[in-house]
Amino acid sequence: MDESQQPKPSHQNSGTTRKREDYLEWPEYFMAVAFLSAQRSKDPSSQVGACIVNQENKIVGIGYNGMPNGCDDDLLPWSRSADHWLDTKYPYVCHAELNAIMNKNSADVKGCTMHVALFPCNECAKLIIQAGIKEVVYLSDKYHDTPEMVASRRLLGMAGIQCRQFEPKRTKIVIDFNSINHPGMLNGATN
Repeated sequence: MDESQQPKPSHQNSGTTRKREDYLEWPEYFMAVAFLSAQRSKDPSSQVGACIVNQENKIVGIGYNGMPNGCDDDLLPWSRSADHWLDTKYPYVCHAELNAIMNKNSADVKGCTMHVALFPCNECAKLIIQAGIKEVVYLSDKYHDTPEMVASRRLLGMAGIQCRQFEPKRTKIVIDFNSINHPGMLNGATN
């Protein structure tokens, strides 16, 4: 076959199907995984998820807030306030950050980035530091002025861990299980 008969590269063909332009970029994808993981939480007031990612953009751990393994979450309180602290969820619930670190699927998470819905509390900051995580990407810092968050920022800053607020490019990501049966449906699934 001479040169004039050889097929042209597909990028030169004007009728070629091109890649999608509205795909999720890595930061959106990882925060979305954290938010999807949060949907596993049984906490009636706060559903938080975390996603740990290594330098190769591979997920190495995910977690959400919930009661410890083996502890019946029907027998423990889910209340945010009560006359006695032991009758609230706070002494019992494991935060998403703790569970993501404990659920890691690699030898360690040193040098990794954690994507999490809420800025980590002081207890989670200690875990993040001890695990060797280098960066925290969070969406909300709604408890910014509480003593736990002030202590957290102090610890994370002293340890040299970068913290940055995630700025979403879209406000919503829709998961439509029917889209797999209808080609092209994914294109309209993001806002």
